[in-house]
Amino acid sequence: MIKAPHQLRQMSVFARVVEAGSISKAAEQLALSKSVVSQHLKRLEQEMGATLLKRTTRRQQLTAVGQEFYTYCQQLNDFAEQAWRSVQERQSVPQGDIVITAPHALMSSVVVPAVGQLIKQYQGIRPKFIVSDKALDLMGDNIDLAIRVGASSDSNYKQRRIGQFRDVLVANEHYLVNSKLPLEQMFYIANHWQGREIHHQFTSKINPDKSKSLTVNANCAVDSFPSAIALIEQGVGIGLVPELALAQARSRLVEVLPDYQLAQNTIYALHPYRQLPLVVSTCLTSIEQMLSKQD
Repeated sequence: MIKAPHQLRQMSVFARVVEAGSISKAAEQLALSKSVVSQHLKRLEQEMGATLLKRTTRRQQLTAVGQEFYTYCQQLNDFAEQAWRSVQERQSVPQGDIVITAPHALMSSVVVPAVGQLIKQYQGIRPKFIVSDKALDLMGDNIDLAIRVGASSDSNYKQRRIGQFRDVLVANEHYLVNSKLPLEQMFYIANHWQGREIHHQFTSKINPDKSKSLTVNANCAVDSFPSAIALIEQGVGIGLVPELALAQARSRLVEVLPDYQLAQNTIYALHPYRQLPLVVSTCLTSIEQMLSKQD
């Protein structure tokens, strides 16, 4: 029975000595000193209570028990090399399962298209997408990559900035033209994270020194951008839409303040790895490139 990790090391060294034909050649192949290799063999034979090799200054020969034991040690080395090769091959081509989470604002417009392009090239990638505007627990939910708006305060995960986007205050063109109310009193469709009383600070697109503020009360709250967009498109009222999603609905929606814009929102990628698996790093790079194209 294997009782300690050093015994596996001794078995591996023993197999290399048999295959190399001598302790000196095995030591050279293993980048060890001859004394270290000899010590491994000595301890192995002592702990097993059996002589495995008969050695002279010029030759070595397996004993009967040594021959039987070598068969198992050879299988151990072959299995270890196969495991090593398997992992290296997986790191040469992106493949395998990957779980990615992102908010509604980014999933359909950025994440899915970016990963979809990769799958055409590397069909061994098997993604699972989780759409959530909440900050999910990466370890608890077995998530490999999280794309979030805003930096995370959780120091347990690695994070880096990968892009940015703006929210745009929009309305159905018919609603905006026909509403008789001042902007502050229009029906406001809020996302759940905005709260009840909402403050916006806009900056002129032409003159950065010129600004405009807007304070409104939420008349309706939704838990996702798709729900907000659906209500705005129906002419219910005004609300924020990510510019990334606005491009998909521009024929029905117009900017409420076309000469002004809100501040940029920063996008971060989070993951729980010290060293990124190839499939994760490849997907992350593709998502980052997709974001750069939409800037």
